Amino acid sequence: MNAPILPQAGHTIDQLPLANSFTALPPAHYTALMPTPLPKPYLVCTSASAAALIGLDIKDANDVTLIDIFTGNQILAGSKPLSAVYSGHQFGQWAGQLGDGRAILLGDVPAPTIEPSGRMELQLKGAGLTPYSRMGDGRAVLRSSIREFLCSEAMAALGIPTTRSLCVTGSDQIVMREQRETAAVATRMAQSFARFGSFEHWFYNEKHDELRTLADYVIDNFYPQFKTADNPYKALLTEVTLRTAHMIAHWQAVGFMHGVMNTDNMSILGLTLDYGPFGFMEAFDATHICNHTDQQGRYSYARQPQIGEWNCYALGQALLPLIGEVEETQAALRIYKPAFAAKFQELMRAKLGLQTIQPDDGKLFDGLFDVLHGSHADFTLFFRSLGNVKIDVADSWEPVRDLFIDRAAFDGWAQQYTARLKAENSQDEPRKLAMHAVNPKYVLRNYLAQIAIEKAQNKDFSEVAKLLQVLEKPFDEQPENEKYAALPPDWANDLEVSCSS
Repeated sequence: MNAPILPQAGHTIDQLPLANSFTALPPAHYTALMPTPLPKPYLVCTSASAAALIGLDIKDANDVTLIDIFTGNQILAGSKPLSAVYSGHQFGQWAGQLGDGRAILLGDVPAPTIEPSGRMELQLKGAGLTPYSRMGDGRAVLRSSIREFLCSEAMAALGIPTTRSLCVTGSDQIVMREQRETAAVATRMAQSFARFGSFEHWFYNEKHDELRTLADYVIDNFYPQFKTADNPYKALLTEVTLRTAHMIAHWQAVGFMHGVMNTDNMSILGLTLDYGPFGFMEAFDATHICNHTDQQGRYSYARQPQIGEWNCYALGQALLPLIGEVEETQAALRIYKPAFAAKFQELMRAKLGLQTIQPDDGKLFDGLFDVLHGSHADFTLFFRSLGNVKIDVADSWEPVRDLFIDRAAFDGWAQQYTARLKAENSQDEPRKLAMHAVNPKYVLRNYLAQIAIEKAQNKDFSEVAKLLQVLEKPFDEQPENEKYAALPPDWANDLEVSCSS
């Protein structure tokens, strides 16, 4: 077994000062329970940067205490394990009560650099049955746990708001999905795992006292600046709507597709939450659906901004009894469209190396997405390659043109782009540096994750560690890791991800 690369930090696991602020809420908000042990667990991978946020020192991949704690086989002093109740809309339909069906919150620990709470919650995903498991078995599989681990850490490195992933432990215990797989537990971190569906639960059950209690808890701990607002609940909805719009603008700009944007998967802190059938855009197709369970394409790339707004309206509906007035609630929600548009255009200008704001920016961006779609050009390679272009050196354009089947269409757009750069007196080298700082060379392509997963299924975790190392520096050239930036092989076209993880 090839051991994972381990971080160096401060606290050992038995010194980690654990509390559980979520238990300040009334018991109706959660169920206290213990994780279900897994036999003979082992450490698969760990994130040094995530561990550093909580001052955790992981030195030994064979530390039995650490492995047992992050598998759920042993409980830290101070921990009050629980699973939270929530409800939600799934694929646009009210699904009723859901809850943490396989997630157990261990508690929260100090994280001094994390504002405003200065704490991070630790949650085990795949730690066994809970009262909210419905027809599930409460387990996660190694495949999906590695995908979540790698993607959450990759998103953090890209500067996109996200939950974090501390580590993954595995076991040889068999669980059934489409086929026999082995069980795993992913340890996730966030200031809070409260979600839109947490509020919907109390609204649709007509329990407004519990709704207010939850909202006050969230404001007190994560949005204290709103405690003195004229209408703290309107201020909360406004801020969450703003954060959601900005988060999804970041998704669109990097080509990330969530796959299951149900309201129970939307963070009240504007974090990317619950990595299931996600994907990064490769051959650009605005209608691409990364989740093969999503037969209607509700969560396609092009529809993510619209669905983000729909979800905010669902949250607004839930908060209406606290805000008090429909007009005030609608006023809070109206921020979404302009906030998304402004942030997305800001990100696109940076991706294209533009220095000024011009009235025809929208046309330039729309034209680009049209030609990308028409030729199914690789999203990440296009933007990265475009940074290498020298305006007046024809040969420098060839690697970019080679990504397009319809070169005439690309040339037409490139003329507009070149004219814009010249109007700004854009200089090649500074523009290249600026573009490379925002256009990643490395993203978590499905085939890269699959290679790492297949090795891990044979107890070789070296590729998971290597891939994490690459993804933690997505904007660096890393010439020794050039193969991780390559176009996907033909066999990658057959890869599918679904909600079955």
